[in-house]
Amino acid sequence: MDAISRIQQTFKDSARTKLDAVETLAPVIADGASLLVQQLLNGNKILTCGNGGSAADAQHFSSELLNRFEMERPGLPAVALTTDSSTLTSIANDYHYEDVFAKQVRALGQAGDILLAISTSGNSPSIINAIDAAHERDMKVIALSGRNGGEIPAHLEEGDVEIRVPAESTARIQEVHLLTIHCLCEQIDQQIFGHKE
Repeated sequence: MDAISRIQQTFKDSARTKLDAVETLAPVIADGASLLVQQLLNGNKILTCGNGGSAADAQHFSSELLNRFEMERPGLPAVALTTDSSTLTSIANDYHYEDVFAKQVRALGQAGDILLAISTSGNSPSIINAIDAAHERDMKVIALSGRNGGEIPAHLEEGDVEIRVPAESTARIQEVHLLTIHCLCEQIDQQIFGHKE
């Protein structure tokens, strides 16, 4: 297959993955958005975490809330736990990499806050530990996962939301995660601030 054909196929695969997932994911994305809106209106904040490409997604989400998405509005409280290299490396060095997000959640999380935890496999120890730490702090969790959900479902509690992409390819799962993040941001804007063309 030549380069152009390969690129065209990748576009088609990405579009097909999104279209195949929409019926399954739309209701749970709506549930996640409602949870985020409720807690933001209650004065709580959102902590986000992920590894690799999922770290970029976590930062993307927090930046859209802190700054703006598609409408002018006040900033909303969201903190990406993936950005402080001194904190990340000190925790990884002094303890274990698996604790890099959990220790931050325990220090920064308060009852009523939400953890947005992202893992394409659902098996990342640092994400699992962060979810457990969030529950210790009486926080709710919205988990973005893929494939069969991995270990994440066993760590979720009543009131949490898992947005699981029904796909196997890491790249396709990440593409749907990004679309999901944009859907969540759009719903937050509309439900809190009202629709604005």
